[in-house]
Amino acid sequence: MDKKELASVHVALPNLVEQLEKGRTTRRDFLRTSTLLGLSATAAYGIAGKITGEHFVAPARAQGTPGGTVRISMNVMELSDPSLADWSQKSNVYRAVNEPLAKIGADNITRPYLAERWEANDDLTAWTFHLRENATWSNGDAFIADDVVANIEKWLDEAHGSSNYSRFSSLESADAIDDHTVRFNLSSPDLAVPESLGDYPALIVHRNFWNNGGSFLDNPGTGPFQMSDYTVAERARLNRRTDAPWWGGEVMLDEIDIIDHGDDPSAYLAALASGQVDLLYEISADQVAAVRGMEDLELYETVTGQTGVARFHVTSPPFDDPRVRRAIRACIDHDVLLELAFQNLGTPGEDHHVAPIHPEYAELPRPQQDYDLARSLLAEAGYADGLDIEINCVAQPTWEPNTCQVIAEMLRPAGINLNVNILPGGTYWDRWTDWPFGFTSWTHRPLGVQVLNLAYRTGVPWNETNYSNPEFDALLDQANATLDLEARRAITEQLEQIIQNDSIIIQPYWRAIHTASNRNINGFELQPAREFDFPVWSMSSS
Repeated sequence: MDKKELASVHVALPNLVEQLEKGRTTRRDFLRTSTLLGLSATAAYGIAGKITGEHFVAPARAQGTPGGTVRISMNVMELSDPSLADWSQKSNVYRAVNEPLAKIGADNITRPYLAERWEANDDLTAWTFHLRENATWSNGDAFIADDVVANIEKWLDEAHGSSNYSRFSSLESADAIDDHTVRFNLSSPDLAVPESLGDYPALIVHRNFWNNGGSFLDNPGTGPFQMSDYTVAERARLNRRTDAPWWGGEVMLDEIDIIDHGDDPSAYLAALASGQVDLLYEISADQVAAVRGMEDLELYETVTGQTGVARFHVTSPPFDDPRVRRAIRACIDHDVLLELAFQNLGTPGEDHHVAPIHPEYAELPRPQQDYDLARSLLAEAGYADGLDIEINCVAQPTWEPNTCQVIAEMLRPAGINLNVNILPGGTYWDRWTDWPFGFTSWTHRPLGVQVLNLAYRTGVPWNETNYSNPEFDALLDQANATLDLEARRAITEQLEQIIQNDSIIIQPYWRAIHTASNRNINGFELQPAREFDFPVWSMSSS
């Protein structure tokens, strides 16, 4: 494509190509940004290949015999409203039935899905999505713009409680231009709109979903599967739709059978090794070496922005005193944490929530362990004789309590006695935003600003630190509105520094993630947020 053709897609694309040619942006960041601006993934990969010499190789797709059942070991959680999803496991079930406007692939690139294409105006304050005209709901209704508008209106209702409220913080309204065109109207520019539409709580439900009880189990979907059997903590079965052809073409699988083996990692690895299931949702870090030694199993690994944060509720004593928070942070050795708690399968953190994999990441000096500083700060805060505190965490996966136990040992030399209170998942997550000190796992998002919008903006539903900083919020608005990557990185560096200086979290490390399968699954790729893409899978005959 020449510059004129690129500019017709978006005015910023010619400059983005020039940045790639001059080495001012990476191939990965070019691909991500250009596709967000409406360039097709095929065109983006073609341009990048021509400039860098690194050409796209399409992954293996479904090639097995049509039919068959894939059996997956994964927690089967309570299902209700996809827009209230707070776990990828829930979303993997929802996604077989309800679908997003955009989809984020295993390569971290956002592609059209229920929307065939989109474009943004020059300053990114209006986004127009062109919906595919061949999608139908399983009740026979056509998929139309009114469906999208109904979803957006519900998401933007703060009382509804969806994390999409903060995910789309700049979105004011959505208008149906015609049956298959929707315009999003923003109060401020936002580059991340398509990627946010690919996040797991942004699945589109039928326009009458909430009038019809608001339950996933009782409403239609546009996806290729329908729920046939479901019991919380036991099993979920989904069968291929037969009412009408799926818009995406032929689906190879007849059935998806999800089996809940509980929270013991050894139980679901044993189920895979014995042939009871074909695929695991995840394996723990301490199982990686064992899986490598099993010739009949396939090991998957990918670098991600997944992490956990030991976060302080900054309005709860004693963590409302920044000196106490700084003292605790001063005790942490991030390299040792990664080694002891996660087998060195990742990258040490810097106590902010932007990962090296994020395009706007700016490297900061890694915090150093300093017990003298910790004791001095504690004395200033009135705890010269020591401090007794408690951190709450879940029992599984094991890397979370392991990390908390290592943190407790690191605090001891400063006179801080940290009790690690290990809780069942349900107990922890019922109050996860309220614990004075808690350890929370966070999944991958393609952009660092997406995480910051979700977790640290004033008043948003997932702000578990109860942090409120007008300077931070204003800078985050600037970052959302900044298209030029170098300029956005400079703003993000300030955001990272604010989080570090205010000592609201200990962010120990970034996790590589792993899973395993038998060798009869075709088309499976480990997506950074563990999102399953069932329509492209198939099973080989054994």
